[in-house]
Amino acid sequence: MAHVAPWKKEEVSRLQTLVKEKPVVAIVGIGGIPSPQMLKMRAMLREHGVMRSGKNNLFQLALKEVEDRPGIGDLVQYIDGQAAILATDVNPFKLYKQLNATKQMMPAKGGDIAPHDIVIEKGETQHKPGPIVGELQKAGIPAAIEKGKVVIKKTFTAVKQGEEISADLAFGLSKLEIFPIEVGLRLQAVYEEGLVFKPTDLDIDEVAFGRDLVRAIQGAVAVGVNAPIMVPEIAPLIVAKAHREALALALEAGYTSPTTIKPLIGRATSQALAVATQLAPEALDEELQARLAARPAASAAPAAPAAEAKQEEEEEEEEEVSEEEAAGGLGALFG
Repeated sequence: MAHVAPWKKEEVSRLQTLVKEKPVVAIVGIGGIPSPQMLKMRAMLREHGVMRSGKNNLFQLALKEVEDRPGIGDLVQYIDGQAAILATDVNPFKLYKQLNATKQMMPAKGGDIAPHDIVIEKGETQHKPGPIVGELQKAGIPAAIEKGKVVIKKTFTAVKQGEEISADLAFGLSKLEIFPIEVGLRLQAVYEEGLVFKPTDLDIDEVAFGRDLVRAIQGAVAVGVNAPIMVPEIAPLIVAKAHREALALALEAGYTSPTTIKPLIGRATSQALAVATQLAPEALDEELQARLAARPAASAAPAAPAAEAKQEEEEEEEEEVSEEEAAGGLGALFG
């Protein structure tokens, strides 16, 4: 059996303790980050987590042998390049956003690989005529002097994605303040509650997601009300809907009760006054004449159709579910 250095055993033990202490464990790429930027990034993450760099083979050993964290060993396949383990209490979606916030654009160095096509646009530069023209031309950049200014004569692709950036081109890009290299902590995978998320799983449009979630909640609550699904969160909406429908039915049938008597009398009175407006004044007694005189001109039209229209509007409104009602019923349906 091969001898294992004590310090390696101790490091694996420390890593295992680290990933057990926090609910979320991530594999983070740290390659190419200058030391000053790395210190700032560590400081930014320190409040909610601990990041530990080291040897990839020790990371693999530690994760494979962690107990009581089902599925955490799946992170091993995402350990690649210069990596670190980040243990935190920040949920994966927020962590992805936080790590993206650490990224910044840096000047290229000779030997860097272009992360994308680097295009230099035609136009004036901020430089005055001088040696800069020759330096740009040496880098293959079509620079010239026109009207006392250094200009780029045409738009062109200086280097394509995946190609190496030469030292001369890196110098020229820097002079033109083109910083093509993105530096920052790169989330390679993150574990939480038995699941491993890749960056593509976490890159979502929060605004669109919020709208979709509200629509889903509204639809779910509407289904719960109309089904009906009698649970504590939706029961008040079901009872209110039943009450409105029962009241509408009672009024239509002319059924008298303590609840319906006033609306029925009010409707009968409105209908009587509507009929009275069609009669000759001498056919009305003084009370009716006084009541008709006191009515606004706009109310001279028959009241029954207006009452029916109002009832129809109420019936339409009861089918709609507000965002507040939807939010109240979400827990019941998705528990």
